[in-house]
Amino acid sequence: MAKTDKEAPTQAELPLPFPDLTLDQPLLPARMVNEFCYCPRLAYLEWVQGEWDESSDTVEGRHVHRRVDKPGGKLPPAEDAEPEQHIHARSITLSSNRLGLIARMDLVEGEGNRVTPVDYKRGKRPHIARGAYDPERVQLCVQGLILAEHGYQCEAGILYYAASRERVAVPFDDELLQLTRNTIDGLRFVAAGGQIPPPLDDSPKCPRCSLVGICLPDEINFFRHADLTPRPLAVGIDTAMPLYVQAHHAKVAKSGERLEVYVEDQKVQSVRLIDVSQLVLFGNVYVTTPVLNELMSRGITISWHSFGGWFMGHSVGTGHKNVELRTAQYRASFDATLCLRFAKGLVEAKIRNARTLLRRNWKGPFEPDILLEDLMGDCRHVRRVTDLSSLLGVEGSAAARYFSAFKHLIRQTDPADELGFDFQTRNRRPPTDPVNALLSYAYSLLARSWTVTLSAVGLDPYRGFYHQPRYGRPALALDMMEPFRPLIADSAVLQAINNGEVRPTDFVQAAGSVNLTPDGRKRFIATFERRMAHEITHPLFQYRISYRRLLEVQARLLGRFLLGELPDYPNFTTR
Repeated sequence: MAKTDKEAPTQAELPLPFPDLTLDQPLLPARMVNEFCYCPRLAYLEWVQGEWDESSDTVEGRHVHRRVDKPGGKLPPAEDAEPEQHIHARSITLSSNRLGLIARMDLVEGEGNRVTPVDYKRGKRPHIARGAYDPERVQLCVQGLILAEHGYQCEAGILYYAASRERVAVPFDDELLQLTRNTIDGLRFVAAGGQIPPPLDDSPKCPRCSLVGICLPDEINFFRHADLTPRPLAVGIDTAMPLYVQAHHAKVAKSGERLEVYVEDQKVQSVRLIDVSQLVLFGNVYVTTPVLNELMSRGITISWHSFGGWFMGHSVGTGHKNVELRTAQYRASFDATLCLRFAKGLVEAKIRNARTLLRRNWKGPFEPDILLEDLMGDCRHVRRVTDLSSLLGVEGSAAARYFSAFKHLIRQTDPADELGFDFQTRNRRPPTDPVNALLSYAYSLLARSWTVTLSAVGLDPYRGFYHQPRYGRPALALDMMEPFRPLIADSAVLQAINNGEVRPTDFVQAAGSVNLTPDGRKRFIATFERRMAHEITHPLFQYRISYRRLLEVQARLLGRFLLGELPDYPNFTTR
């Protein structure tokens, strides 16, 4: 009698070994397999997009590993190992082309060809059923698979928890082996698919993750379904500030963990490297090779300016690895519909923020109700334009309206001052009065800040959507700074004038142009940096954030928009 379907024998699944890798295919690190098991999005950000950021946990983990990171002992080939030979080898890197895996093992112990990998962890042993969490068990199992591939007998591993000084044995049973293989296959599939996994939804894993400020899980979920309030960004307090050097023929050198500034062979300043977020140079400043090497290795940008403050460029290390993001940026920049939609959002946000600045700082003899209403009319006009040239016209009209009233935001100075703060209209190239000189200089500083920020997150600051590409012009930086001109640059100018931080005597006039003196420039830079460090409450996310940090968040939200995670770029407008 024929067997029924229920009685038919099932065919066992045959494992499909990963084919030997060719030279252009990277090996999967065991740590990335761990990350994928912990959070697929985290693994994608690190492995595919090349993102990384430090946190207290990563720094502490590196400190715990400092001993086992130093190579020591020998791991003989499995076929050459003597039966009674004791093995104790630290910081061993092994790979397998057949498995497509690579791992650096903290410690390998054993006798003969029977070995056990030991993986160091910074925390305490978790009191759970298996003695350890799955990501750590999977990472250890990857090490076991690679050791077995090299001919060793490896049936278990050990997790050593430094905080509690406990060892937890992890047997490589069938369940763990299957979980490990599934995790490896999942990481390969996601990496090859080119689609970033969605962020975790209100997960307790996110706040302590070192990449939370890059991943932005709560912010992305907020724009997707807007039914949660994003948690404050769990990032350490960043006390590092830009170091400005503008003295003629100054020299910047390195001594240990400090940068030292010399003028005419006399040391005038010494700053710890950990306190420097950026080195900003004006004019003919000499930087030693050790300084360049150290700053590039630490990811600290060097900005180069002319003596008059014109931004000439910046130096970084090898640059960001996120080719996927730049590809999406270039593709979007050729989409005329997307460029127009993006530009309209920027211009409307700029007009709204200018309107807010006028309303908050008005010192004129009459109420600006008509002016504010006209600016709202410009916002409505922006939404109706159908091409970039028309948008430029609306923006120009709104800017003329805004700057015609800018003088009513400025504290009046002594009429006897030859170079007083008597602002009439916006002019540049060159600026012909102190207020225009300050505005031009502030915009230069803001453009430099945006250029550095965009480069740091993996975008190309020279390929924009609203400002058209032109040789030497950071078009995307100019795009992104539009909504922030009133909030940062114009506001810094008003603070410097109205608080007396910059005085009419801080300017010089020559050949019809007006420029800041070195001392005046130094004081205005302090005002600008203080504005960048000013904390505000984000109108959407409701947490406190500095303008300097906000630029990075906006740049990363732009990246999420370009990669298709957000339906539109969320412009920042204050109330």
